[in-house]
Amino acid sequence: MMKKLNGFSLLLLTQLTTPCLAAINNPIVFVTQVPIPGDFCALTSTFCNQQGDIDSSGRGGDLWIRYPDGSLKNLTQAAGLGQTGLQSNRSIAVRDPSVHWDGTKVIFSMVIGAPAHFQVKRFNWQLYEITGLGKNDTPMITKVAKQPATYNNVSPTYGTDDSIIFASDRPRGGAVHLYPQLDEYEEAPTVSGLWSLKPSTGALTMLTHAPSGDFSPIVDSFGRVVFTRWDHLQQDQQAAADRAGGDYGTFNYSNESATAKILNSRTEVFPEPIRRDTISLAGTNLTGHSFNQFFPWQINEDGTEMETVNHIGRHELGGSFVDAVFTDDPDLTFQINSLNQNKISNFFQIKQDPTNPNFFIGINAPEFGTHASGQIVRLTNVDPVHNADEMRIDYLTDVSTFSTVGDNETPPPADSSHYRDPAVLSDGTLIAAHTAETRQDKDEGTTSADNANSFPKSRYTFRLRTLKQLPNGTWTADQPLTAGITKDISYFSPDTLRHYSTALWELQPVEVKARPRPARRVASLGAPEQQILQQEGVSEASLRQFLASKGLALAIMRNVTQRDHSDKQQPYNLAVAGSATQTLGNAGKLYEVAHFQAFQADQIRGLFGCCGSTTPKDGRRVLAEPLHSVTANPPLSAGAPKGSVKIASDGSVAMLLPTRRALSWQITDPASKFVVRERNWLTLQPGEIRTCPACHAPNTADQAGHPAVTNPPEALRQLLVFLKANGSLP
Repeated sequence: MMKKLNGFSLLLLTQLTTPCLAAINNPIVFVTQVPIPGDFCALTSTFCNQQGDIDSSGRGGDLWIRYPDGSLKNLTQAAGLGQTGLQSNRSIAVRDPSVHWDGTKVIFSMVIGAPAHFQVKRFNWQLYEITGLGKNDTPMITKVAKQPATYNNVSPTYGTDDSIIFASDRPRGGAVHLYPQLDEYEEAPTVSGLWSLKPSTGALTMLTHAPSGDFSPIVDSFGRVVFTRWDHLQQDQQAAADRAGGDYGTFNYSNESATAKILNSRTEVFPEPIRRDTISLAGTNLTGHSFNQFFPWQINEDGTEMETVNHIGRHELGGSFVDAVFTDDPDLTFQINSLNQNKISNFFQIKQDPTNPNFFIGINAPEFGTHASGQIVRLTNVDPVHNADEMRIDYLTDVSTFSTVGDNETPPPADSSHYRDPAVLSDGTLIAAHTAETRQDKDEGTTSADNANSFPKSRYTFRLRTLKQLPNGTWTADQPLTAGITKDISYFSPDTLRHYSTALWELQPVEVKARPRPARRVASLGAPEQQILQQEGVSEASLRQFLASKGLALAIMRNVTQRDHSDKQQPYNLAVAGSATQTLGNAGKLYEVAHFQAFQADQIRGLFGCCGSTTPKDGRRVLAEPLHSVTANPPLSAGAPKGSVKIASDGSVAMLLPTRRALSWQITDPASKFVVRERNWLTLQPGEIRTCPACHAPNTADQAGHPAVTNPPEALRQLLVFLKANGSLP
């Protein structure tokens, strides 16, 4: 429990009787934040938002509660935390509140302390719980025990067993020399993935390894952990620029170890080069690859069964698109015939609608310039029983609220500006943080002539408001939840004294109300795979035990010649080499496939410091390298690509893979040239047996109009025979 700090009142209650304030039925906990105009690697940015340094997160914000009668309480101040005026060792910033199932406590992230003048100091976001939320209670704040103490832990939520699921920048495996993990876009620091902590025991588990970042997890009413994942699986744009004579300082390490050699190389082997890398593309039939989206993903609470929500993807939602992967096949196209007519670019700050669990709401926002604010959208038919082809995007606020206008442009009449942190309350009321600004943010403040003092001024003024529905069906900002919260704040950064005296941003509202705990989801094995196990005399339990003991997972695909009917950007007329198994979408070019090749995310891309430095910067970016950390698969056949297995005659694949490390894969032809590539990173857990009908399997129908196959996979039988023969299985 935090001790009360001298000079602070235990209770700060402000009665608000202004009649224009919104009426609500339950308390709302939210955070205030200093309005930082910059939107790169800041607390409200779309990525690189986990850093606790003063420039990224500011200081002076608090955790607040708004009661149904309109009164406010500064919870952190009432618990003895936080400062006004010059921020020092007692100052705080807060973020990411989440309410416990019983509605009596809230978990959140907080950073404590600010640097002194000219001081450069590292600060970390840590997890805290607060109790005493009642109007007449004294709040008590306790730091969560046994969390990673020297890393940034953010976006916590409660699991069904009271474990804590959160995002952290702790390195995968805890290797300090790999800190921080650098994202695949700007090579900026990012979280390494989602983690689970049992505070009672200290058991810490990496649930996902995210090369560019996983954000804002929730546990929905179906027991799924739902979150936003940044998918940016493409080659390094900084390295591409260096190949053309740039000066970003990219290079490869020889391996992931702390003693790895710095190589005179920036080689990448997966996926294909980006479009701007004309040097690497020259003389090929490749269009050039681009992939960039923030989409909804799901896992079980133990990290198993990772996939996009209900297997939905860019063919149904939107996101980034490029031309056909090969330039010499006229049947390939990025055009799709999805039933969902409303498209989005990204899906941030996902929350479930408590009045209709079949809905997720969130924000479709640009990557830069708006602090992850934009258009409120709704994803429908999210119940696990629904197929991705049945899911739809509804635009709640007008489509114009996604984009920004130029400084001298007039916004469209329907543009009600930008929104973030939407939430549906238990009575159906929709609330969100709203700003009236339609342009990109910009610092319109002032700086002293000697640069010793600055007065930053953001264009954005996020205030919590209810929304109302207009006659045309769209929603727009309505009544505020507060009369505004102002605080005089200053802090050093590190030699400049920054002053803030405007209203603080109001962000991340959560309703304080008990809700049912969902049942914990458990992965199950499909009937076709169970049939093979029975025929080979191997129990599922013994197979899972073997896998877990070796830190392995097993991936099974029943027929990789199948492709979803909407996916024609990559080849879809596929046949297994030397077999009659094939799936054809038309009479066009036929591609033979022979091998399934896996790639693992190795942190081996480094950066030199600026100005010709030969000293590497801290941290490394991942590169996709052919699988090399697993040696238990059957030996490679002659000419097979490294890290691969042979595709069985029925089109099936069974392969042992590493766990708690990001993976991707491709299928290749007999000459080891790629035919179809996975476009996302996935993570498996020890003992997991992951089955898929195909590679980007059909939602309802494949390219030939057939449903997903249910054949017992012959490749699984072959793998079991091999494992039994070498004594791995009884």
